Parts: sequence; C-alpha cells; structure tokens
Amino acid sequence: METDLSKVSILTRRKIEALIAVPLIRAFMEKYGKDAAGDIVSSVINHLAREYGADLAKKMGGNSIKDLIEGVKLFSKENAVIINQLDATETKYDYDVTKCRYAEMYQELGMAELGYTLSCGRDMDFYKGFNPKMRLKRTKTIMEGYDCCDFRITIK
Repeated sequence: METDLSKVSILTRRKIEALIAVPLIRAFMEKYGKDAAGDIVSSVINHLAREYGADLAKKMGGNSIKDLIEGVKLFSKENAVIINQLDATETKYDYDVTKCRYAEMYQELGMAELGYTLSCGRDMDFYKGFNPKMRLKRTKTIMEGYDCCDFRITIK
C-alpha cells in the first residue's frame, strides 16, 4: 500500500520523524558512542535527502533553478520558513531564510542538539539529488543560532 505524504506538510513530517527518531538516536549514542551513532544517522539522513531531491525534481518536471524555486515552496507550507530571495538566474539561486519554524520546533521539543543533523544537515545532499550539478554554499543557519540561513546555490 502506497501512502501519499504530499498532504502532510514537511514541517509536520519532520516533527513526527523527530518524535520517533530522536529517542532512538539518543539511545544509540549512549550505547555506541556519540560519534559512531552520529555518523550512521548522518549517512542515512543524507541518503534520504538525495532520494527526496531526485523525487522532487521528478514531481516538478525538471531540475532547473526555476523548478527548484517552485519546489522550495513546499518547505514553506504552514509558514515553516520565511524566504528572502536575493537573486535567481539560470545558474544560481541566492536566498536567505529569515525565520525557521523547523529550528523553533526542535528547540520546543528539547531536541535542538539534533536539529541540525535531522534538518539542516540534509540540505547539501538534497540539492545534489535534485540536480547533480547543483552545489550549496551556506555559512550560517538559524539552527546554529545565527539570524538567518544563507543559501547560495549554483549549477556548475
């Protein structure tokens, strides 16, 4: 039986995932060590992000910057992120996230220490999955305590 998760916002999905995954991750970290468990978690999350990026490109009907801009709107449902678009061309997309309910959610759940791994850490692989030629340069995130997340995406 295939389930259509498109009716559930990404923010809600991340909350459900966190409520299940974080207690498991903490238990694995306690038993096997923070670094070993963290490496496995990051590997799995990044693999899922690449798959999601590829799936989104298919859903959008392409993997151009224009397609990406439309796809990124899915992350904004329920005002999950507020995006300030700075520049968009055929080969680059620069924007800042000035409000992030994902970061707020992990903080409210007492899971801030894993929020970056479970959410922000997947961004690099997501863009590679969306278009293997896309690269993300980001120097700061709200999850890390900065005032914004600076997304600078290029196609090379």
